[in-house]
Amino acid sequence: MPPTPAPTAWWARAARPARPPLPLVLMLRAAVGMAVPLTVGLLTHRLDLGVFAGLGAMHATMNDRVEPIRLRTVRIASAVLASALGMLIGTALQHAHASPLTLGAALTLTAFASGALSATGPRGSAAGMLLLVSAALGSGMPLPHPWWAAAPMLPAGAAFVVLLGLPSRTWQRPAADPRHRALAAAYEALGRTLADLGTSQAAASRQVLTARLNQVQDLLPGHGRKAAPLQRAYEAALAATEAATGLLWARRPVPPEVAAVPAELARAVRGGGGAVNVPDWRPDTPARLALDAALRAAADTVAGREARLDTAPAPPPDPWRLRARLLSAASARYGLRVALCIAVGSAVTANYPLSKSYWVPMTIAFVLKPDLGSVFLRAVSRSIGTVLGVAVTAALLSLTTDEWALTAMAAACVALLPYATAAHYGLNTVVMTPMALVLLQLGGQSGAAEFWPRVLDTALASAIVLLFGYLLWPERPRHRIEPRLVAAATALRAYLDAAAGGAGAHQVWLRRTAYRALADARREVSQGLSEPPPTGRLAEQWLPATAALERLGGAVAAYAAQIRYGGRTPDGAEIDRVRRALDELTAAARAHRPPLGDAARPTAPHDPALSALGRAADELELLLTKS
Repeated sequence: MPPTPAPTAWWARAARPARPPLPLVLMLRAAVGMAVPLTVGLLTHRLDLGVFAGLGAMHATMNDRVEPIRLRTVRIASAVLASALGMLIGTALQHAHASPLTLGAALTLTAFASGALSATGPRGSAAGMLLLVSAALGSGMPLPHPWWAAAPMLPAGAAFVVLLGLPSRTWQRPAADPRHRALAAAYEALGRTLADLGTSQAAASRQVLTARLNQVQDLLPGHGRKAAPLQRAYEAALAATEAATGLLWARRPVPPEVAAVPAELARAVRGGGGAVNVPDWRPDTPARLALDAALRAAADTVAGREARLDTAPAPPPDPWRLRARLLSAASARYGLRVALCIAVGSAVTANYPLSKSYWVPMTIAFVLKPDLGSVFLRAVSRSIGTVLGVAVTAALLSLTTDEWALTAMAAACVALLPYATAAHYGLNTVVMTPMALVLLQLGGQSGAAEFWPRVLDTALASAIVLLFGYLLWPERPRHRIEPRLVAAATALRAYLDAAAGGAGAHQVWLRRTAYRALADARREVSQGLSEPPPTGRLAEQWLPATAALERLGGAVAAYAAQIRYGGRTPDGAEIDRVRRALDELTAAARAHRPPLGDAARPTAPHDPALSALGRAADELELLLTKS
């Protein structure tokens, strides 16, 4: 037997960047969106306004996605309007020559509102962060004439970025529609999962498939009759995914010609429809029968023919639901966390001679954004990224300080922002720091000699966050692994109840909810593994439970196929065993007690004559023996 490879060190996980594809459309849109407002400002000799319009374009770029115009407009507008409100607060304080005590109190109150809003969900997180960032910037950046013009220039610059992304005639082609492209990508991921069945790559392929289906779910709702065919094709993909998940758990591969069908479906989706041939093979297990039925329904749906999918109307997608109500205890708690760090930062900047005191609260706002992963890693990455970003800026400005050259630099930096954000938080900081410093240079505030103090400001802000918002903050756990596992176990139980109770119409959506919750749990564990002990060690202890819940999802899918296509009668005793195991795992997560039993991972294919749920119960009970 080959030796087991040594586990990857936490710092190596933290430093490893992702390798996303180049988002060329977003990059071009970002560059033009920044260059035009600055160019107009130069030509009209109102660069003071052009800088704020460019800042609005940058904030729009931070929230830009390739998606239907309605979703894209709402996403950008909610963030930039909050940014404009923050800018109005900050510039009003500066115009009124607010004392350090008044300024600190106002920023602290704004920070509470920012944190409470950030805790509500993805859109609230973006809006909350920009509310505080812009309030901090407005309190220190040079004011335009008149002073209140800074706030409306932000949505003006953002509106130009939105206009750049308006659909053209080419969007009338399915291949150019983000929804068609996302659905086609989901079918391609399904094909890779089918091709990898029975191999060590199957679980990773299934995780990619879940992410692709999440993206489709976010893009499809609320588009009326035009989206109905796409919705049906998406539901067919969900049914095929459920069957594929059951086959993955059972370690049952399918013939290559069957695994190639989803790729043909993807081509048909991109082309707006077309006939897809499903080969005549001989499925010999319930899960394979379920896959055959789902692929044939998908082929009929993509071709525009009627197909029986047995699905209920789609529920609202999870990302648009509020994680917490705005005035709930969870949102208030996060608001207090941000407000505490801003209050400490304001006290420090009021008593020490910092040339750009707004840089400290701005950095705190970025680091404490709740949906960007580990606070520890963001604080460290922010400091290192700022050092590198300042070095890049100093090198560029040593060559030239010409305003036209600076405009080109700002456009180049913002063009890199979409890729850098997807690759690594530290790389995002390396790109964003020169962009911010160049905008300040264009605004007439900074010289090259003033850039290096920004490193001290960033280190100070990161230290404040690490101490008061991470180490001393009275909340356990410092990550969200355990709450995510509780949510995943709860969703899996609902999925099991539907599968065993014959609620087929709702079963597919309950499985979707369960796998979204599992994906969130897996992401939290992965982020925890890149933190130093004790958080990293705790994440490692929860890794077997996360994998066990993922396998349970596959077992429930296989069990549902056994009931529907294999004639198996649900066994109440088996179902109760799994329910008890889920209850025990949930209780352990709430008590912060990772299970210490062995995580069995069978290597032989499952015998379809035996109950899938029985083997799943055995695995869970073995895992929980020492919890």
